[in-house]
Amino acid sequence: MRSISVSKDIGGMPQQIFAVLRDPVRHAELDGSGMLRGRPGGPSLLGPGDRFSMAMAQGRIPYRSVNVVVEYERDRLIAWETWGEFRGRRFVGGQRWRYELAAADDAGTTRVTHTYDWSRARLPRLVIELPGYPKRMGPAMATTLERLETAVRG
Repeated sequence: MRSISVSKDIGGMPQQIFAVLRDPVRHAELDGSGMLRGRPGGPSLLGPGDRFSMAMAQGRIPYRSVNVVVEYERDRLIAWETWGEFRGRRFVGGQRWRYELAAADDAGTTRVTHTYDWSRARLPRLVIELPGYPKRMGPAMATTLERLETAVRG
């Protein structure tokens, strides 16, 4: 299986949390991997099929990711597929970043499940598995969920 998921119960209603996730300006603030850089290009609030880009870096290699929202259920689910492009050509990518929200209780807590899925990625063994990204993503995603909780409270 080429995916990893991390879940966290976050204080807040699903619509509050979803509002933060669908705002691409907030993504760098939430990012636990340290790979996102700068401001996104594209719509200010994401919806089905929307495209947005983000300045990224893997180690010392800067690039711009191009992302397409591929799953969307308002206040419940958002996922985007990401591609690394160089001079307009896709050379790596196909991974999906997914956030699923479910009310955890009546006290205003939401279970957020964050998934990194590289089953559709181009050259997954070479560009994802050999460099060790699956092992690093679990802790990075847990940090992302902690930052999401802070952003929702803020």
